Amino acid sequence: MALLSQQLQRFLLNGINCNSSSSSVLKTNNYKKKNNIIGRDQRKRSFCSAIAIDAPSSLTGVRGIRWGSSRLQGPREEMEDDIVLRSDHDLNGFSFAAVFDGHAGFSSVEFLRDELYKECVQALQGGLLLCAKDLNPAKQALQEAFVNADTKLLNWLDLNGEDVDSGATATVVFVGNDVLIISHVGDSCVVLSRSGKTEILTNPHRPYGNNKVSLQEIRRIREAGGWISDGRICGEISVSRAFGDMRFKTKKNEMLEKGIEEGRWSKKFISRVKFSEDLVIASPDIYNVALGSDAEFILLASDGLWDYMKSSDAVNFVRNQLRQHGDVQVNDLYCTGSFGSTTDRRSQDNVSIVIADLGRTDWTSLPPEKQNFVYELSQAFATVAIVSLGIWATSFLSL
Repeated sequence: MALLSQQLQRFLLNGINCNSSSSSVLKTNNYKKKNNIIGRDQRKRSFCSAIAIDAPSSLTGVRGIRWGSSRLQGPREEMEDDIVLRSDHDLNGFSFAAVFDGHAGFSSVEFLRDELYKECVQALQGGLLLCAKDLNPAKQALQEAFVNADTKLLNWLDLNGEDVDSGATATVVFVGNDVLIISHVGDSCVVLSRSGKTEILTNPHRPYGNNKVSLQEIRRIREAGGWISDGRICGEISVSRAFGDMRFKTKKNEMLEKGIEEGRWSKKFISRVKFSEDLVIASPDIYNVALGSDAEFILLASDGLWDYMKSSDAVNFVRNQLRQHGDVQVNDLYCTGSFGSTTDRRSQDNVSIVIADLGRTDWTSLPPEKQNFVYELSQAFATVAIVSLGIWATSFLSL
């Protein structure tokens, strides 16, 4: 494996500051039980687990699919990500998977992990709308489900009084025999491997960047009366769509008053601010993707992964593991210590990963991947050139 692949391998398979010496490989069997809320003391531990998709799937609605998931806490004090996998029993043959990425506390994720699923099942009429030829009613139903879940969350946060500033992104996939439907809010990402080619299926909702989606988000925020400072809405939050975050929805004026108290802006400044809409919204982008015989696996992960590596690198890593071993897992010895050298420790965020092997590929029959010798040779020459330049510069400065 090339040097880059070793770095990716360490990131995907290693935990940080592991407290337990025993393996905590997460297999799909763990989701046969009702998903329990994770306690605050558990969230403070590092989740040191490998991805394992070699176990028979308990999500039997879609024949042949194998599921695996892993959560890494990283250096954060708390684990604010979560993963939910559900069987087809409520969705007429579709399986459900979701990655939640919380911020400013875990309360929003705690509420959404059960409530969003319930809203989706009800809105989709038990999955009947997912099976229709016309998916527009299903898309409209998912829009309503996400907005309803957000409204309930805001009311719950207000009444509960804990983590009132918390919020969460949510990326949900519904996997059928021949179609994948995605409902997406935030900056997690869904990637599909199709005959080894990487297809990025979602776009991050962020108030910065020059891509089409980011520019649309920036324009929407400004038209709603908000502003962008250092890539953050009102200088505070770097994601433009999320659940919760009531200070950018129902408590916008209170947010302005708090900013005055903290000296972040003046009374004169906020006298010119006129909000017309919510600055952060929970309206999802919805995608439907045909799953042909060339569709290999789905990779859903929070931004803690994608901020560290390219989607093509992640797909290549998973594909190689499936081809070589039939699964994606590693001995729990990888859980001891950190990622390796300090130069590899790039992601400071929680990381949640879900992999769905669609069962359409005979991994043992795939030929070994050919090495790109031209690319490797160019990398070698570039490395030599950089090292030589460094030696020359050092010699020059020492004169």
